[in-house]
Amino acid sequence: MCALALRNRPYPMIAITREISTALARCELTHLERAPIHLERARTQHSAYERALEDSGCRIIRLPSSDEFPDCVFVEDAAVAFDEVAIMTRPGAASRRGELTAIEEALAPLRPLQRIQAPGTLDGGDVLVLGRSVFVGLSSRSNAEGVRQLAEHLTPLGYSVRGIEVAGCLHLKSAATAIDAGRALVHPGWVSPSLLGDVECIPIDPAEPMAANLVALPGERWLYGAAYPRTTKRLRDLGLDIVELEADELAKAEGALSCCSILLREGTAARHS
Repeated sequence: MCALALRNRPYPMIAITREISTALARCELTHLERAPIHLERARTQHSAYERALEDSGCRIIRLPSSDEFPDCVFVEDAAVAFDEVAIMTRPGAASRRGELTAIEEALAPLRPLQRIQAPGTLDGGDVLVLGRSVFVGLSSRSNAEGVRQLAEHLTPLGYSVRGIEVAGCLHLKSAATAIDAGRALVHPGWVSPSLLGDVECIPIDPAEPMAANLVALPGERWLYGAAYPRTTKRLRDLGLDIVELEADELAKAEGALSCCSILLREGTAARHS
């Protein structure tokens, strides 16, 4: 179906995104050495990402950037959205906590809001949702108290929440992302597939260590980085409709495709002020 036809249909999902800060070169880094970031190329890649979201049936809510927050394009870390509620996180990097204000204002008309409080820390990039099962990476950015509070908010809604160990990467979603409710794309060296229980784990190609991040979209489509041809072949061999995107500039800031949006289904929670 052409992009124009999709834009004329009711949108089944919303994608909250945020423009790239001119201060992106001052981003937080944990596992990578700092490398020059080509800002205009990063913005071009981000615009292509937004177009791909839109062409797949998402309504974009695009927030302005802020020079005060170099990492603000990585909106996923600020909140985790479910059909029933959105959880405002408390990022493990204190420099990022001011990013939440703009995200909270965007989410408030769409979902009831809950919050992670000190001493809990939680980055949305550590939260992997597979159906009603929620796995949280115990990383340098998310702690056990953050997991406990998340479970306190979600367990009454019928979700199970479990903290799991990750190693060698910034967030759990650098090591595993959901293909669908029962399958995950996994880097088995960074997270043990056994920790994901009954989930079917599809391993990345070992030659592509950064390849475990994808974005599942409406219409049975998946956004995926163009830098991972071997793993792309594995996914296409499974019958997945893969939309490849360039994202190498944001990768220099330890960002992946899922980091750049908060996805939520439209109209599944009562609007309230």
